[in-house]
Amino acid sequence: MIGYYVHHRGRGHLHRALCVARHTDTPVTGLSSLPRPERWPGAWVRLPLDTGDGGAPEADATANGRLHWVPTRHRGLRDRMGAIADWTARTAPSLFVSDVSVEVALLARLLGVPVVVAAMRGDRSDAAHRLGYDIADALLAPWPADLPEPGWPSRWSAKTVHTGAFSRYDGRHDGDRAGSRAGDGRRRVLVVQGAGGSDLSDAQLTSAAAASPGWRWDVLGGPGRPWDPDPWPRFLAADVVVTHAGQNAVAECAAARRPAVVIPQDRPHDEQRATARALHTAGLAVVRPCWPPADEWPQVLDLAVRTGQRWDRWAPGDGARHAALLLDRLAARTPEADGLCV
Repeated sequence: MIGYYVHHRGRGHLHRALCVARHTDTPVTGLSSLPRPERWPGAWVRLPLDTGDGGAPEADATANGRLHWVPTRHRGLRDRMGAIADWTARTAPSLFVSDVSVEVALLARLLGVPVVVAAMRGDRSDAAHRLGYDIADALLAPWPADLPEPGWPSRWSAKTVHTGAFSRYDGRHDGDRAGSRAGDGRRRVLVVQGAGGSDLSDAQLTSAAAASPGWRWDVLGGPGRPWDPDPWPRFLAADVVVTHAGQNAVAECAAARRPAVVIPQDRPHDEQRATARALHTAGLAVVRPCWPPADEWPQVLDLAVRTGQRWDRWAPGDGARHAALLLDRLAARTPEADGLCV
């Protein structure tokens, strides 16, 4: 049995877990505060939230800077960790995947379970990330090996498995993509906003659309807009995708093989800026450090069309299968085979 912790913020962690779990031969149990998704292939443990305790203000939430979120005397945290520990004690999993929580990874390892940590780009040199990455048996990196995260210590690189980016749309072909022109002759641009929050305002969108009359703008996600459970047709219909630099959003754009403008948003540890730098270095997308002024958008979109797409390098299409193979291999490993190369 493999235990798979899925963080509840945004949708990227869940989509990644779904991609991997459907390819494993070993049964997988999901553990998350999110409700069990319909397509989840195994059991699901619904965890209490470790926020909103309603009692006294959180005290020493970082354990003197060694962890990320462990407030003392916090019922939600206690119940959450207790539920994970209880499941682990009853089930005796052969492997535990954390995507992503240093504290959950550490708990599983303290209970004697080998751990795989879903790696993330950006500056992970803080004490908590160093601990989480150090105790992991393997780091799962959903980006190409030839575009590594700079500055990683050799002890991390030695146990990292690079799968390339992967998404729920890998291998999906719903026929030919829609025509490149809307009914009025304009090309199409799809703006992707994240479920985990957006820095983009409606005024910025309105001004950009007004300044590029040759384009029809479609906006996916963001505050006040309905959640689209299957935006694949909208990706296929786009001549250019404008997206933040979250791992999942970039992976879905890559799966659709659409030209892209990538604008990183502020996130902890500069995660999105690190992804944007890698894309810029590889020449895979037009990257801008922030939302361009309205009058620059016609040139930015035309540049993206000319840049085209070479997403095979970033997302070869079989990343989830490689990730599942890693998990199956580690789950089957016996104590006598500790020297097995990941």
